[in-house]
Amino acid sequence: MAVPVGKCEYFNAGGSVKDRIAIRMVEDAERDGILKPGDTIIEPTSGNTGIGLALVAAVKGYRCIIVMPEKMSMEKVDVLRALGAEIVRTPTAASFDSPESHVGVAWRLKNEIPNSHILDQYRNASNPLAHYDSTAEEILEQCDGKIDMLVAGAGTGGTITGIARKLKEKCQSIKIIGMDPMGSTLAVPENLNKTKKNQYEVEGIGHDFIPTVLDRSVVDAWCKTNDEESFNMSRMLIRQEGLLCGGTSESAMAAAMKMAKELKEDQRCVVILPDSLRNYMSKFLSDKWMCDKGFLREEDLMIEKPWWWNLTLQELHLSSPLTVLPSVSIKNTINILKEKAFDQAPVVDEAGVIVGMVTLGNMLSSVLAGKVSPSDPIFKVLYKQFKQVHLTDNLGKLSRILEMDHFAVVLHDQIQYVTDGSSALKKMVFGIVTTIDLLNFVTTRERRERTLSESSLPDDL
Repeated sequence: MAVPVGKCEYFNAGGSVKDRIAIRMVEDAERDGILKPGDTIIEPTSGNTGIGLALVAAVKGYRCIIVMPEKMSMEKVDVLRALGAEIVRTPTAASFDSPESHVGVAWRLKNEIPNSHILDQYRNASNPLAHYDSTAEEILEQCDGKIDMLVAGAGTGGTITGIARKLKEKCQSIKIIGMDPMGSTLAVPENLNKTKKNQYEVEGIGHDFIPTVLDRSVVDAWCKTNDEESFNMSRMLIRQEGLLCGGTSESAMAAAMKMAKELKEDQRCVVILPDSLRNYMSKFLSDKWMCDKGFLREEDLMIEKPWWWNLTLQELHLSSPLTVLPSVSIKNTINILKEKAFDQAPVVDEAGVIVGMVTLGNMLSSVLAGKVSPSDPIFKVLYKQFKQVHLTDNLGKLSRILEMDHFAVVLHDQIQYVTDGSSALKKMVFGIVTTIDLLNFVTTRERRERTLSESSLPDDL
């Protein structure tokens, strides 16, 4: 097996390979008379191209608006804001051709803002040309022209297309491997893309459409990767190799470790490492995030777990929850919560299925800020970003959640049959659990055990 070597693109000024296409697209547009002083650059992006464009815009004096899906990290948002870019977030689940997608919203903004331009990395020929002219040439020089395999991920497809075209001209027997995450549909043959999962956590690669700049004919084979192997590969390479790469980089490395087995020891496999861990500090670098997503087990993090760690939530004997319908007014809900001494309540529909949460603090602040009226229904202030646990989850998982959140909603699954005999799995609210609930359980049980232990001692001791 050949040992893969990495092309560390995270050493670029903006921290990713996308810096190359950002400067190329802007300067080509300037030369062609498309971009003029005072114009606005708009771009739909997963973040790295946005950072590259914001960097160029900051230096050249353009207004920059970046449209990106909600799943992209806050670190990217913070960097973009520091560079002076305006950010618009869109739903992650929106398909590319939906008006709500980052692509759809970007084009709507272009139609509304005078003298604005979408350089459109998905269609812009400058994208693959930047890699054909520079990235590929650097690889050839750095490897003395000896390259047997190239492994690269595909987002827009510009990186792998541009590099592959040049390398195939110079290295006749080279094999180009495209890496595509499970849930994406870029790989061929199509049966590689069959999966029940259509969303993934790795950022910057994969799509549910084929970008114009992606030339799949230059790719000899595709390798599918999943989130778990990608993020765990990232953490392993950071710890063992000192490579401060992002999750996209390690998806490529995970693919390379599989595909390089086809090569002999004296052959060379080059892996494109597109970005750094800077943009993912709150994601795969966080033990809690990895555990929450199921990519890491709590048991692997602790040398010695407390006695209650593996007990399930059923041990807490939670009281029945207070729930409210979406149509109840904010004023009435506030009064109910105050009367019952609750800080929060699940909002459920007529069938009892949870649709969101309301908290006393959020309702009061929204009313005081004038965002809503006390007579408005609570569906105007409910939010869906809350932590959920099941009765079968252990208290260890709950304790990790409560380190960051004040409460979690306890759900249980209920199979509901309808008249035609079909069934659906409904998530029903079982209760609300807080830090106080867990603390009371632990201290009460320990106090009881201590009392029993003391009462069992002989009287003469």
